Amino acid sequence: MTRGRLTLVVTSLGHGGAQQQVGALAVRLSRRGWEVDVVTLLEEDASTTTVDLPNEIPVSSLRMRRRVPDVRGVVRLARHLRRRSPAVVHSHMLHANLVARAARPFSRVPVLVCTAHNVTEGGRWVDGAYRITDRWCDLTTNVSPQAVQRYVEAGAVPPSRIRHVPNGIDATAYGPPRSGESRLAGRRALGVSPDAFVWLNAGRHEPPKDLETLLRAFRRVVDDDRSHHLLMAGDGPVRADLEAVAADLDLAGSVTFLGFRGDIPDLMRDVDGFVMSSVWEGLPIVLLEAAASRLPTVATRVGGTTEVVVDGKTGRVVEPRDPDALATAMRSVAGCPPDEREQMGEAARRRVEDRFDLERVVDAWEGVYAGLAERRASG
Repeated sequence: MTRGRLTLVVTSLGHGGAQQQVGALAVRLSRRGWEVDVVTLLEEDASTTTVDLPNEIPVSSLRMRRRVPDVRGVVRLARHLRRRSPAVVHSHMLHANLVARAARPFSRVPVLVCTAHNVTEGGRWVDGAYRITDRWCDLTTNVSPQAVQRYVEAGAVPPSRIRHVPNGIDATAYGPPRSGESRLAGRRALGVSPDAFVWLNAGRHEPPKDLETLLRAFRRVVDDDRSHHLLMAGDGPVRADLEAVAADLDLAGSVTFLGFRGDIPDLMRDVDGFVMSSVWEGLPIVLLEAAASRLPTVATRVGGTTEVVVDGKTGRVVEPRDPDALATAMRSVAGCPPDEREQMGEAARRRVEDRFDLERVVDAWEGVYAGLAERRASG
């Protein structure tokens, strides 16, 4: 039984937690009976797309180019929506949100929901663009309560027209840490010592992640204990710069740049802790993945990270841009007795299951769609 047509609009289906979340929502909503299609702003191929969708979820592109404003994208989206007549359009990320809003007056869309995935998506011009186009959107949402508060305080969205809906994951896809021979095999494949305390960072190598601070903090950690090892999974525009910083800090034997990895759940089973040094975030999917994998985590206090990492219970939280504080927190977690770290990991897993279960998040989205449809029908 169909629940109606739903069009998800997203900037791309490339690397990133927001893109992964859109893919997960598309699949789950399709299973629940929605006729889902996905529209991307950017045209992609197999080399740039990392979100796998089943054949029953069609994907089309507005054929826009990165960092090139093109009104034809608005025209193409309006034409697509008139042809398909979805009951709900749900856009994700800044550029998709603005294009969907601009197309709304020309497409007769009954309900438009726009989701921002970060505490900030740019400078004051972004807040101004959201404020000017707010009339064409029924509801703006964000993935963390801290981000909702910032958007309201900046005047980007009136408080009555924005709400918090978190990201979600399927925790059953993330197993406990490996042990015994499987752990040794995993460590050998990664080129790290079986006895090392192995940290993982995973995500795009871009300025907001502030990975140089992480490297400088890690230099302080290995100054005290050479048995630590840091794995950095990901790629991006500053990777070469980060490799140069690691070389300057004489970390060649203690840091491994893994490049993009499509096996993060397996990778997390072979490490001892997760670390994140971002200067801004929304609600990072990778933190949910680490928690579901029962990893104690050290993270910076930005965006919604404290919704996932509870200081002293599931890991440690420090202020951003402070390598000394980050190093101290990493030493603290690694220095805990193994049973205490295990308790941290179990508490993290429970928190994800209780608050960020994907099925519950999909329930919330269906409630949003139904409520907006009813409100619009009642005039």
